Amino acid sequence: MTSPAPAPGFVRAYVAFGANLGDPFSAFTAARAALAALPHTQVVAHSSCYRSAPVGVPGEQPDYLNAVIALDTALAPPALLDALLAIETRGGRTRETTLAPRTIDLDLLLHGDAILNTPTLTLPHPRLHLRAFVLRPLAELAPQLVVPGIGAVKDLLPGVADQRIEQVTSPAS
Repeated sequence: MTSPAPAPGFVRAYVAFGANLGDPFSAFTAARAALAALPHTQVVAHSSCYRSAPVGVPGEQPDYLNAVIALDTALAPPALLDALLAIETRGGRTRETTLAPRTIDLDLLLHGDAILNTPTLTLPHPRLHLRAFVLRPLAELAPQLVVPGIGAVKDLLPGVADQRIEQVTSPAS
C-alpha cells in the first residue's frame, strides 16, 4: 500500500515500469533510483514485480517484467513525462518501431486526479484499464484507487482476468 496522502503542493502520481530486454530487474532498480533523484519528487512505494506476456505486439517477444511506482511530486504532468522519457533514454530505450521490445518503458498512468488530453500526453493513461500488467500492480499499491473517468481499480481487474501475469521475485531475493 502507498503511504499517506501527499504533502501540500504535491500530488500522488503512478508510473508503470516495463522491460523485456537486457536485465529487467536491474533496470527496475535503476528506474526507481532515477525517479527518486527527480527534483520535487519522492518515491513513496512500488509494487511487486510481475512477469507478463507482451500484449498486442506482432511476432515473438520475451515476456515483460512489470511493476508500478508511486511518487509524490510537485512536477506538472508534462515535466514529469519529459523526465520519464529522459530516464528511458539513459536506460537505453530506443524507438525504432511501435511496440518493439525495450530495455525500459516508463508510462505516466495517473497524476493526481488530472484528466488531460494533449498531443503528447493523455491522463489517465488511455489503456490503463485494459492491461493486467498495470492493474494488478496498481491494485497492490492502492486497492481503493479510483481512476478518474474510468472507475475503481478493484472493479477493473475482472476485465483483464484472462491476461497471463504472475508475481515474481528478483534473482537477488
